Amino acid sequence: MTRELGDVIPAPAEVRPDPAAHFTIGDGTAISAAPGTEQVAAYLAGVLRPATGFGLPVSDGPAAIVLRLDGALGDEEYRLEITGAGVTLTGGAPAGLFHGVQTLRQLLPAEIFAAEPRQVTWRLPGGTIADRPRFGYRGAMLDVARHFFTVDEVKSYVDGLVQFKINHLHLHLTDDQGWRLEIDSWPKLTAISGGDGTGVDGTGPGYYTKADYAEIVAYAAAHFVTVVPEIDMPGHVNAAQVAYPELTADGVAPPQRTDVEVGYSSFVAGKEETYAFVDDVLREVAELTPGPYLHIGGDEAQATTAEDYRAFIERVLPLVTAYGKRPVGWHEMAAVDLPATAVPQFWRIEAADDGTARAAANGSKVLMSPADRTYLDMKYTAESRLGLDWAGTLDVEKAYGWDPAERLPGVGEESVLGVEAPLWSETLRSLADVQTMTYPRLPAIAEIGWSPRGHRDWESFRRRLAAFAPRWREQGVAFHPSPEIPWI
Repeated sequence: MTRELGDVIPAPAEVRPDPAAHFTIGDGTAISAAPGTEQVAAYLAGVLRPATGFGLPVSDGPAAIVLRLDGALGDEEYRLEITGAGVTLTGGAPAGLFHGVQTLRQLLPAEIFAAEPRQVTWRLPGGTIADRPRFGYRGAMLDVARHFFTVDEVKSYVDGLVQFKINHLHLHLTDDQGWRLEIDSWPKLTAISGGDGTGVDGTGPGYYTKADYAEIVAYAAAHFVTVVPEIDMPGHVNAAQVAYPELTADGVAPPQRTDVEVGYSSFVAGKEETYAFVDDVLREVAELTPGPYLHIGGDEAQATTAEDYRAFIERVLPLVTAYGKRPVGWHEMAAVDLPATAVPQFWRIEAADDGTARAAANGSKVLMSPADRTYLDMKYTAESRLGLDWAGTLDVEKAYGWDPAERLPGVGEESVLGVEAPLWSETLRSLADVQTMTYPRLPAIAEIGWSPRGHRDWESFRRRLAAFAPRWREQGVAFHPSPEIPWI
């Protein structure tokens, strides 16, 4: 199927087609990599060679496909020019170039994702795209605590995310049902709460060694994705207390939990052992994580009194900052007066939240994840095999039909850090389950995070989204055949 210049997701900021021009990639086409673009050039060649069967050599000499940098553009901004003579892709920084490569990939036929080379020419539509993101943070969250996913599965998930210009991966590493990251100073966390019998229904055992986590972080970084680790507290801590009973009020280990209930566990806010533990964990996680953010959870702490909750958050926030990270937490943490560097992540379905609005007024940036619009674990329909429905069902049109700057009173455009689509894993058991719940809704949220407000149009989006069916089939990606999309 012939692709038009604007047939991409997210919708670009500016599209100027030239119907009289096109460029054909064929045998002998080469890539020219200016200084600083070598990593992206190697990636582009790497994704094109297997499907095309062409050599696509990369050098710093003249070539039909040219990659270059221009400091006048923003870091994630890019400009793509396609003429009869070739392709010029310019980025403000390597991240912008990488996003431009994703646009370039979408302009090629679905067979660009095929496993077998075609040895045919590949036609690109002519014209110019000038593109930049609306929000700097565009994320997805994967819950590896309630069901563990391997390093390779997380890498595969990253491969899919970046095609839609997602640039943050939030890993929910700890919860009542499991602890998934090795902590040297508290080794029983993974020895006991990362092993057999952990996870919902006891079916999701596993954990990341420090080397595993470093591998994920490095892979994500190579794809211009920042990993945001989450250590959930003061609630959602049963797995930690099973491993270390001294973290409980009475020193007695609670029973291991593999059900899906929430709100029953809590750290002891008035106990110094609590903060010795938290300090050690945050220090080790910060040392492993080069990105600027560290998520401290803070949600559903029903077993913690309001007074103890405030005391805990006020004690822990400075620890995050002391280790050079910017604290992120679910919006309940806005019950305390947050420093402007702290990021509340709004996740509920209510129409307003006073704490989040107060934090925004005090200078905090808000990460928007309203469950009724962004939670990828919500069922598509009442009949969906996977997922939950406490926030209602979530089809693609509903995931697309909202705006982050209009969702909460007191949280306007200037106060929104970005958007994130969380995927909780209570009902998930495989990477195919993860993909099925992610696609096709993630592209909707990605377009909300990237594209200008005035460029969003449901009819245009559903048409562009329909073209991804053959692409996902070629990649072996499972997706839900949402009936509101006219799939190809």
